[in-house]
Amino acid sequence: MSDQSTQVLRPRRPRATFDFWSIGAVLIACVVMAPLIAVIWFAVTPTDNIWPHLLSTTLPRYMANTGLLMVGTGAMTAVIGTVTAWLVVMYRFPGRAWLQWALLMPLAVPAYVGAYALVDFLDYAGPVQTGLRDIFGWSNSRDYWFPQIRTRWAAVAVIGAALYPYVYLLARAAFREQSGAGYEVARALGAGPVARFLRVGVPLARPAIAAGVAVVMMETVNDFGTVDYFAVQTLTTGIFSVWRQGGNLGGAAQIACVILSVIVVLVGLEKASRRRSRFAVSARNVRPVTPARLQGAGAWVATLACLLPVLAGFVLPVAVLTSHALTAAQWTAPGLAEALVRTLLVCGAAALLAVLGGVFMVYGTRLSGRRLPQLLLPVTALGYAAPGAVLALGILVPMAAFDNGLADLILSITGNDPGLMLTGSAGVLVLAYVVRFFAISEGAADAALGRVPASLPMAARSLGRSAGQTLRAVHLPLIRASVGSALLLTFVDAVKELPATLMLYNHDTLSTRVYAKASLEDIAQAAPAALVICAVGLVAVTLLARANR
Repeated sequence: MSDQSTQVLRPRRPRATFDFWSIGAVLIACVVMAPLIAVIWFAVTPTDNIWPHLLSTTLPRYMANTGLLMVGTGAMTAVIGTVTAWLVVMYRFPGRAWLQWALLMPLAVPAYVGAYALVDFLDYAGPVQTGLRDIFGWSNSRDYWFPQIRTRWAAVAVIGAALYPYVYLLARAAFREQSGAGYEVARALGAGPVARFLRVGVPLARPAIAAGVAVVMMETVNDFGTVDYFAVQTLTTGIFSVWRQGGNLGGAAQIACVILSVIVVLVGLEKASRRRSRFAVSARNVRPVTPARLQGAGAWVATLACLLPVLAGFVLPVAVLTSHALTAAQWTAPGLAEALVRTLLVCGAAALLAVLGGVFMVYGTRLSGRRLPQLLLPVTALGYAAPGAVLALGILVPMAAFDNGLADLILSITGNDPGLMLTGSAGVLVLAYVVRFFAISEGAADAALGRVPASLPMAARSLGRSAGQTLRAVHLPLIRASVGSALLLTFVDAVKELPATLMLYNHDTLSTRVYAKASLEDIAQAAPAALVICAVGLVAVTLLARANR
């Protein structure tokens, strides 16, 4: 064989190619994870290590209060969410048709808004105590006893009333997926309604209930507005105190790492509970649960049990705020329109970038098939679990250092000092929102792209379409409903976000305006912005209800 033939038959080494999609996915993952990495770095390399001081003074109180809030809120939401889900799935009673959707409405009301409304309703100058004094002729608070409103347990009640729909939604789906045959067997063996609930329904739905409670506990750790208004010192308020009042970055980062550890434990426990549980339903002759009709007093007890959470979590806060916002002067107050426009622009930009980034990362990871993007994809979901205050800490300090370096560079080149162009700007807040809620877009994109038949993109590629053209022409039309839902949910969550907004932005948004006015006990000025936030949340709840019919 000639040398030329040997040259032809010799296998060629594959050339290194520039994988645009894989590199882009890795870069997006790095941006999302960077704030958490920065927080950990600040914690292990503090300039002034106050960890021993925190450990011997305030940290035990922060952890105790946070733990009590988590346990109390988790228990409250588990009971309310599970019982109401069981009732609307298993029984027919007056009002069931609309109550099963009304039970989702408290999701539209942020917990801090509910706290402001509750205090205004029950405080000394509120309608309840004023009415009691008028009825019984009492002249002042020394003439009667009324429980304290701003307490730790009131915070549990407010946060629980706002967050129980997370448990309700997952428990309801779990109960609906169960087979009616199991309950018929239990009934034939003499099990009553309570026994069927405790011994059949709850054990089968336990993974879903545990997942909902885990989300509730993570949101409880993230809460700042409620606990700050009720003067309950938690780990999140500790970050604000140590950093903004004490000026100690390392101490704030160390508290933030304690929060991250709590979140990791919660996520791990939730995943472990699902891993240990194995439930299977025969695919043959599966009969759905047939709701039984309740009669007499039992029917009205079920109606009341489902109505009370809606009244406490939605009707009461909205009614109190509406009573303060009836005058036109509140809607034309200075700064409200600017806060609304600013909120729409910032949150809209964040939602759009989060969705684009989520679709790009999931598509790039699936397309490239490389190991590194596949490993990083689930890690990016930690941003959603991390509280806003933690992410703000990890974003603001590195961004401030970059901003100062950029200003110094421009000064050395041009002789003009541009000042800090990025820190405190809307761009920093957009980045925080993208990192915080990236998991929503990523999860929606992953689920939607997984439902696209593999034959469709393969056919497009065989016709000469590039990866980008295939994404635009094949995938996006098929996943636009899921992408639209993710866009709306990300936007709504960004509108309600308070801790990150307070720490990163120096201008009013709807959430910071509500917080600032309520902190000054000016509920009338806070009411319009709070009602707008609730209205935006209702849009997301409506979409969620339609998706779960």
